[in-house]
Amino acid sequence: MSQVRPLLAPSRLAVVLVSPKTPGNIGAAARAMLNMGASDLRLVAPRCNHLESEAVAFAVHAEHVLRGARLYPTLAAALADCDLSVGTTARLRADLPAPQHPTLLRGAVQSAQQAALVFGPEESGLSNEDLELCQLSVRIPTAEYASLNLAQAVLLVCYEFLQGQEADTAAALPSPRKLATRAEMEGLYAHLRDTMLITGYSDELRVTHTLRLWRTWLDRARLNTAETRLFRGLLRQVRWKIGEARAQAGLPPLPAPRFAVPEPEPDEGAGDQAPDQTDAAWREG
Repeated sequence: MSQVRPLLAPSRLAVVLVSPKTPGNIGAAARAMLNMGASDLRLVAPRCNHLESEAVAFAVHAEHVLRGARLYPTLAAALADCDLSVGTTARLRADLPAPQHPTLLRGAVQSAQQAALVFGPEESGLSNEDLELCQLSVRIPTAEYASLNLAQAVLLVCYEFLQGQEADTAAALPSPRKLATRAEMEGLYAHLRDTMLITGYSDELRVTHTLRLWRTWLDRARLNTAETRLFRGLLRQVRWKIGEARAQAGLPPLPAPRFAVPEPEPDEGAGDQAPDQTDAAWREG
């Protein structure tokens, strides 16, 4: 069998399985990963014991990949350290970017410092909420019957990004830069949602739809850490100004922000409010 140099260092590509159902599928997926050179397996709320004998049997020589798998309670936790996450889906979803052919995403994946490929439950695939956490989505071209088992999907997508030959060198992104992690982007989105509600830009009924549109735009912008902090500095100042106006009008203060994602350190001198006051106000939330 011929070997080619991987397009991406395997250590920079994680495979994330969301709520896998059977041990055999997890083991077979681990084997598929090893075939393509990947070894970073992450399991989100698995519905079985991934170390059962069936899983080990299906993994064959990839038992070490299986035993090295990391378990996470949520997809957000599994993606927290990744600067690019690619969800897999064969269907178009309302309010979410259309899935693309793998060759169109190679440049983005190659330029990432830590990329993740995300696969959904065997019987249903990724939910819309799961795909919201992914900047990009990929589809595997098939005939009319598009259903693949989990290991097949892992094998084909890993091949495209780890072993496939570059078909279009112009698609690769020049001068790779370190992008914001998924945790930083989710912090920004939680902060933006809060701002939408306190300003009346949106309401509880429509905010999920509205935020999905903003996610699509901002994920496409591929922000770095400094840019997320710059954006959040503006959002922080909006909240402070609204609070100041309410205090002057004798109105009750705004409720504390309703998210637990840590606030990045603000840039010194940003806005009218003193940095120590800003920090104190946000730590209370």
